[in-house]
Amino acid sequence: MSNSTLTPGANKEEWALAADKANEAATCAGEMASHAVSAVGAMASQAACDAGKRADDLTASAGASIHGLGDRLSKNAPHDGMLGRASQAVARGVQHSGEYLEESKLSGMSEDVTQLIRRYPVPAILIGIGLGWCVARILKH
Repeated sequence: MSNSTLTPGANKEEWALAADKANEAATCAGEMASHAVSAVGAMASQAACDAGKRADDLTASAGASIHGLGDRLSKNAPHDGMLGRASQAVARGVQHSGEYLEESKLSGMSEDVTQLIRRYPVPAILIGIGLGWCVARILKH
């Protein structure tokens, strides 16, 4: 292309060459934007995956701590009589809760809740409405 500016009277080859260059530049810019979006999407996906793993690890750690608390309750609580039976039942419940958290982690818990909602949709809706009402009352004051 010559150093002169393109005017309506310039020859068709110069205009075609300029149009090709503009098309190439637009295509290149589009590809670069597409790569940037892909990279950002991959980074966001990896960050979400890492956050999910950290949440699962924290839930498992909390479960182990709760299970240990249940063990301590079982060892230190009375074993005889009505009080002993009640305290041992509480200790077993705490131990089982800790085991569930440790094994299922947050991802397993969400799957379990999903299954419960699918199995019992009407009670789930009613519980949701009740919780929403309670939260609204708390926020109102």
